[in-house]
Amino acid sequence: MSVARAGGARTTGRAAAAPTTTYWAQYAWLPHANGPVVEQDVLINTGAGGKIARVQPDSGPCPPDAVRLDGLLLPGQANAHSHAFHRALRGHVQVGSGTFWTWRDTMYRFAGALDPDSYLELATAAYAEMALAGITAVGEFHYLHHAPGGVRYDDPNAMGEALIEAAARAGIRITLLDTCYLSSGFGAEPTKPQRRFSDGDAEAWAVRADALKPREHARIGAAIHSVRAVPAEQLGTVAHWAAMRKAPLHVHLSEQTAENDACLTAHGVTPTRLLADHGALGPRTSVVHATHLTEEDVKLLTGSSTTVCMCPTTERDLADGIGPARQLASGGCPITLGSDSHAVVDPFEEARALELDERLRTRTRGHWTANSLLRAGSEDGHASLGWPEAGRIEAGSLADFTVIALDSVRTAGPAPRLGAEIAVFAASAADVRHVVVGGRHVVKDGVHALVPDVPGALRSSIAALSC
Repeated sequence: MSVARAGGARTTGRAAAAPTTTYWAQYAWLPHANGPVVEQDVLINTGAGGKIARVQPDSGPCPPDAVRLDGLLLPGQANAHSHAFHRALRGHVQVGSGTFWTWRDTMYRFAGALDPDSYLELATAAYAEMALAGITAVGEFHYLHHAPGGVRYDDPNAMGEALIEAAARAGIRITLLDTCYLSSGFGAEPTKPQRRFSDGDAEAWAVRADALKPREHARIGAAIHSVRAVPAEQLGTVAHWAAMRKAPLHVHLSEQTAENDACLTAHGVTPTRLLADHGALGPRTSVVHATHLTEEDVKLLTGSSTTVCMCPTTERDLADGIGPARQLASGGCPITLGSDSHAVVDPFEEARALELDERLRTRTRGHWTANSLLRAGSEDGHASLGWPEAGRIEAGSLADFTVIALDSVRTAGPAPRLGAEIAVFAASAADVRHVVVGGRHVVKDGVHALVPDVPGALRSSIAALSC
């Protein structure tokens, strides 16, 4: 049955219950009192609820009844900021010159071509690509709510349900960050392409978002698209909705200097101050990009323990600039990572880019340890998406992990004890050999178990948009 015509009916592509399994890892990056370390010959027993029941380092050779995982086992990576439909833009936006704003025009053209059926196909392929890259959970910053022109589907959440279903089909977890998007700018009505993003006001957004329900693989959060897209007097409505549900709240912040200038003109304060004044900062909030901040902005973010999601491959692709991630982290902001526009889908590239961008900015090295960058992509990323029980390889955590090869042309050579350094500064998504989500083998020997031809799925779903 077509998602677009389902009139609110749920689709059925759910993952089967994971069996109880024993995995044997040649090497594994494990938590330790003095910081993570790489251990050898690690047995991992998965149990009820798709969780890790036991972790046993130095267990000896692989038992005959265990699933052998050669390479380095890491926690599954969390992609903390995604716009799934942006995957269709790859290549199209690299022709000619321009700015973020000209790139956005192309993005709107692709957004206008999607319906629930085509979005299901595209997002399934995009999430399967993420799984192949070692990503086990995605934070989907979702604002493509209605049909072009703003007409509601029979099920007002048909587009969001398509994303939830897509994650199930791709075998990964999702936090649907349902996004309030009401204005094209401070006090301006949505433009024609933006009408399908808007619910009219924040109260109507909240009513629609209330109808979204979590699943075993899916949780629901909220997002403020930006301070230019949600009128100041309605920011508190979205923040309150998230607070009442103890749900994650995400927001694009100061990605462009034009947004800062417009906010100062409209309100006399920076976007960070405006969010703070309306109760939108705090430990459950993630601000995305945070590229162009004042010193006061930094103090507001660090003083409220707000998480900062950096998207280095997108920020360089869009010529946004380099944000003060090191300063924010030193002040107490957890840092997470996202692939955002999917110009690149590679969590290891996102992690090393954080350090390498800082080297370019300062002309010095050694701002982040490999362990801290792996934590940003795993434990802190999952926590920011409302999955605090994921992102660590220990008993009681979700059995979500990824294994990278140590014998590829990129990773061969260094001693295995340097596993964190190999993963961050040498490995790529191409080195991912195995991915397990909830104890279930989703990627095996580099092949997706649920979407056997991921390149083909990407080609057909993008070609169907005819943009």
